[in-house]
Amino acid sequence: MPHVALVGYGRFGRALGTLLEAVGVEHRALDPVADIPEPLRARSVPELLEGAELVVVAVPVPQMGDVLRALKPHLRPEHLVLDVGSVKVKPVEALTEVLGARVPWVGTHPLFGPLSLAMAERPMRVVLCPNPLHPEAAPRAGRFYEGLGCEVIEQTPEGHDRVMARTHALTFFVAKGMVDSGAAADVPFAPASFQALSRTIETVRADAGHLFNAIQQENPFATEARGRLLAALQAIHRDLQAAPEEAPSRNVAGVAVPGLEPAAPAPREPREHIDALDRELVELLARREELARRQRRAQASGNEPARTEALLAVRRAWARELGVDAQEVEAVFRAVLGSGLR
Repeated sequence: MPHVALVGYGRFGRALGTLLEAVGVEHRALDPVADIPEPLRARSVPELLEGAELVVVAVPVPQMGDVLRALKPHLRPEHLVLDVGSVKVKPVEALTEVLGARVPWVGTHPLFGPLSLAMAERPMRVVLCPNPLHPEAAPRAGRFYEGLGCEVIEQTPEGHDRVMARTHALTFFVAKGMVDSGAAADVPFAPASFQALSRTIETVRADAGHLFNAIQQENPFATEARGRLLAALQAIHRDLQAAPEEAPSRNVAGVAVPGLEPAAPAPREPREHIDALDRELVELLARREELARRQRRAQASGNEPARTEALLAVRRAWARELGVDAQEVEAVFRAVLGSGLR
């Protein structure tokens, strides 16, 4: 794995540094306002780039051009510059304008954030936008991300931003609307459908912050996507207002929800649900193993038996709250802890 220079040590830059450390990638970081651990801190651009092969620019999109211009005099043809913005058209334009054919570069978007990294969620995916000025840049970037455990997807900048406008931008837009309208408040008797939506809202709230304006204002296709959504919602609202009160809702033109028609798929059998849950359990165990590895690295050795018994006591209490046999749950967790997933 190449030595990495991180330009920008905000929430994502810090999280990426944690991932680099977890897989043993040597790196340094430069950020005039962030609190960078002393062993990782570079005090100048030359110091940051000394020995580096990859330069990851993790700054807000509006700052991209200025940061690239500050880096340009110090960059060499053997460097590979990556951006990690949530939009791609504007960063790629800045990379083309400032670096052009002189220094290899490629636009990338890691489809994970500080929260998902902290939770060890998998799979981790990254979008790469191949660069015709530097055909070797995307394969180099792909090998780097694959070394971090990521799945790599290639897409054009325009194709990426169109997809993100209909997904990422709309998710944040709907979540903010629900929060601002009070619909996201904690309700103890909310149906399962809302609980699933509520989890999405909480994820967005944890990862959003400064990202909200970036993915709405810097994505050239976000305005159109929001307009199409608002038009569709207004049309549904008008249809509902115009519907006769005595008419069955599924037969009102324009109001029927796809999936409620007579041809909707039959409910899955219990065995299929069990298989799906077992798959989720395996995925959760994989995430638990990764988090346990991190804890072992950060935690000094101590009274391990006492910690284990305290952990098991908490799990037994959770089992009793849910009406599950506490001893059986304890046996499961003893097996998990004994397998090395502690």
